[in-house]
Amino acid sequence: MTQTQVALAAPAERPGRVLGGPPVGSPWPASARAGTGGELLVGGVGLAEAADRFGTPLYVLDEDEVRTRARAYRSALPQAQVLYAAKAFLCSALADWIAEEGLGLDVCSAGELRLAAATGFPPQRILLHGNAKSPEELRLARRLRVGRIVIDGLAEIPRLAALAIADTPQRVLVRVLPGVAAGHHAAVRTGVDGQKFGFGITGGDAAEAVGRVLAQPSLELAGLHCHLGSQITEVEPYLAALDRLVLLLAEIRDRHGVELPELDLGGGHGVRYRPGEEELDLADFAARVSGHLAARCAEHGLAVPRLLVEPGRAIAAPAAVALYRVLSVKHAADGRTFAAVDGGMSDNPRPALYGSSYAVRLVGRVSGAPTAVIDVVGRHCEAGDVLVHAAELPADLRAGDLLAVPAAGAYQLSMASGYNLVGRPAVVAVRDGRARLLIRRETVEDFQAREVGR
Repeated sequence: MTQTQVALAAPAERPGRVLGGPPVGSPWPASARAGTGGELLVGGVGLAEAADRFGTPLYVLDEDEVRTRARAYRSALPQAQVLYAAKAFLCSALADWIAEEGLGLDVCSAGELRLAAATGFPPQRILLHGNAKSPEELRLARRLRVGRIVIDGLAEIPRLAALAIADTPQRVLVRVLPGVAAGHHAAVRTGVDGQKFGFGITGGDAAEAVGRVLAQPSLELAGLHCHLGSQITEVEPYLAALDRLVLLLAEIRDRHGVELPELDLGGGHGVRYRPGEEELDLADFAARVSGHLAARCAEHGLAVPRLLVEPGRAIAAPAAVALYRVLSVKHAADGRTFAAVDGGMSDNPRPALYGSSYAVRLVGRVSGAPTAVIDVVGRHCEAGDVLVHAAELPADLRAGDLLAVPAAGAYQLSMASGYNLVGRPAVVAVRDGRARLLIRRETVEDFQAREVGR
């Protein structure tokens, strides 16, 4: 093992390695390399150097990691349309990278749609979905000529039909609930009956929605849409969903005489947050889903529809590292040790919301101390503001130390808040040894600027 590999590998990571980079099974970006003096480089940029230059908390986004993962999806699914799920994280630079790599964009708000439009993202490669789209959002989508809109409620059908005309019909998908439970937490299992999204297949709600869309000359029903959940690491739930979706496609053909040309399986593809964790195998997913879809369509005498997938986390999460400065280390009476940092649940609510776990490591100095079990906690006025529970860190951890948390690119900044009026962190992109600021740090002045009276 090289010195680089030793420095990057925690004990549980060391079996199986990629020469010069992170070990196999690591949550760090592929470009991660150990430097001198405890430094860790991502995209050729030292994380401690970046923290000194841009301040902390800081999110460091590896452009090449984003692009490589986008290309991997296009390569694994060459006949499918791959749409990046903007809700994972979106900024103008990321939208540019996604567009340049040939992916589409899945948005679910006017904000995401306006940002995409401002970057010049091709509107025909944009899909708008959401369970509560406002009339204004539908009008904006029509004005921008987005490629697809996902119907998620009966009221949207006449509302959208009134905005479109038969000469230029709006291409739509109907979101259905296949009754498949998948995902790492009950709050993100969105493919089952009895929740706010879509139309259930059982009970006939999906069939009714399909019939109503087909009755509107200004709407073109392109296919069905489903989304099972988030952080799914096995292929089997997608295969189970395909069984029910293809059966519905056959029923639509038999009842209405139309074969729908598209089938959107959503996203939810799981990634690794800690060393050795499972993640969705993209090659296995692509092969098994494509084969299963073809086989089920053949059984029902259907032409194979074009597949759409919507990865977000799987592209963005592994591409970013969050950096925090330790503000204090406290030893409690019960023997627990807390390292309080300058960020917390305002920039990463996932541990508090879902009990999500992360890896963490010291960067910027070398410690010869043995490891100790330390809770890395945030600065906010909540006992549940714990970023990393029971982390193994050097026992001599002290105020001023820099901590790095990998797999930080998804559902952290996109869900960030202004709790305690702590501004959201800056975001820098790294590539080829250079760092550039993408999003500046939010300040108290930004909060005050929104106030218009006293």
